[in-house]
Amino acid sequence: MTPCHSLLAAALIAALSTAASPVLSTDTAPRAVHAGAAAVPAELLDLSNWKLTLPTGEEGGPQELLAGALSGFSNEFFKLNDSRDGVLFTAKVGGATTQNSHYPRSELREMQGGEKASWSNPGGTHTLEVREAIVATPPVKPEVVAAQIHDGEDDVLQIRLEGERLSVQSDDGQTETVLDPAYKLGTPFDVKIVAVDGRIDVFHNGEKKAELAKSGTGWYFKVGAYVQSSVEKGDAEGTPGAVAVYSLKVTHTG
Repeated sequence: MTPCHSLLAAALIAALSTAASPVLSTDTAPRAVHAGAAAVPAELLDLSNWKLTLPTGEEGGPQELLAGALSGFSNEFFKLNDSRDGVLFTAKVGGATTQNSHYPRSELREMQGGEKASWSNPGGTHTLEVREAIVATPPVKPEVVAAQIHDGEDDVLQIRLEGERLSVQSDDGQTETVLDPAYKLGTPFDVKIVAVDGRIDVFHNGEKKAELAKSGTGWYFKVGAYVQSSVEKGDAEGTPGAVAVYSLKVTHTG
């Protein structure tokens, strides 16, 4: 990684949007802390139904923290941004990965009452609403996944940035709908993903952009920074990818 790229990545991570963001909530209780007043991520996002996976620990067995351990937790990979209106998820090339993945992540995994969330489509209405900004990508393979539906084996759907192309992808990238063809790092955007009646609807900044015929079981949501590069792909060890999450809400009905 060149000094220029290092400075650029550092500047992008530091210079997050300072625009006011809505009070954050999940399907449990809304947060009472206003943007700028929080001291740790759990005071801004309701993390009671999430588990955090970090790019630290052993290869194939990275560090994971359940909701109870997240109440006062903050580190370089999971912290408030400078304006304290968003949570900054950072993963670096060469970081610890999960089993069956070659890439590092700082990412939330949906939980339900202390157990791993697992729901079906069709079978109710399952909605993820997130306001986020992709802040940094590795220079050689500039790809980051910022939100997902996953099942017990693989991703079902991803919100993914490749270069400047922000898209929703499924079927291992075989099906793609472009959300923004010229995305600029650090620009906040709103995504709503609704799984219902054997399909997935995806909204970008309030506009419906995709309707995918998808059904399955064992599904759950994921949100954060899943960096799609490695040393083998040409990026230097320690190169960061980062996503800022300003609001996060999950609802299940039916």
